[in-house]
Amino acid sequence: MKNFLPILLSVCLIAVSCSNKKEKNKTLENTVYSDSVNQVKASNNKQFVTDTYFKAYGVEPFWNVTISDKMITFKTPTDSIFTPHTEPIYAQDNNVKMYSLHTELAAIKIEIIQMECINAMSGKSFPYSVTLKYKKGNETEFTTLEGCGQYITNYRLHDIWALEELNGAKVNKDDFGKELPYIEINAAENSFMGTSGCNRIMGKLFSERNKIRFTNIASTEMLCAKGSDKEQEFTKALASTISYTINNNRLTLSNPDKTLLVFKKVD
Repeated sequence: MKNFLPILLSVCLIAVSCSNKKEKNKTLENTVYSDSVNQVKASNNKQFVTDTYFKAYGVEPFWNVTISDKMITFKTPTDSIFTPHTEPIYAQDNNVKMYSLHTELAAIKIEIIQMECINAMSGKSFPYSVTLKYKKGNETEFTTLEGCGQYITNYRLHDIWALEELNGAKVNKDDFGKELPYIEINAAENSFMGTSGCNRIMGKLFSERNKIRFTNIASTEMLCAKGSDKEQEFTKALASTISYTINNNRLTLSNPDKTLLVFKKVD
């Protein structure tokens, strides 16, 4: 019996350790989705307001990094590093961003690559691969960590938006024959639905900070008495969008050449 107790104790410790790892990993994975949901809640509850636009984490050791317009925060179970936000350097040929941060206490380098990243422990897939290097104080060598990440869609996009301008011109219902186009954006699910004036539309949302793309756009195929040309112009403009701004209850969608669409928030 005496020989059996140490073995039993060892088994119990291993089981607790594995359970704790699974719980930590599950908590970290849920953080990305929770941040997005919480940002949506922010429109009705100020305690959830956050300006975090990117979140990444890794395991063994467990770590996470959050990037907002004001601060970049790096945490491990035993340490935390806070640095002011800095704009990343963009690679020319790929969707790669590199942050280089230096303070009196630490140095951090973060590389974010748009590439499928599989969590080694859970097998869950994320759209970005992240490499983080850091050193503190007088350390001469960087510690390198690998992980996965995801952009957090701006909660302010989560609303119903009615079209006001199309390619620089004011629009009204008569231009489309049936009704003014509108889109309803679900920021937590990165999806949208609405109407192009006559036909129903829906699709997916791709968002990176102030960048946005409307993808996988699907539409019904009803024949409309008038406005079909405007419908096609609207759908083409939506598919050509690359960036956005939100000011004075207006959502403005643009590409590098011009402003494409202006929507008004619908209460």
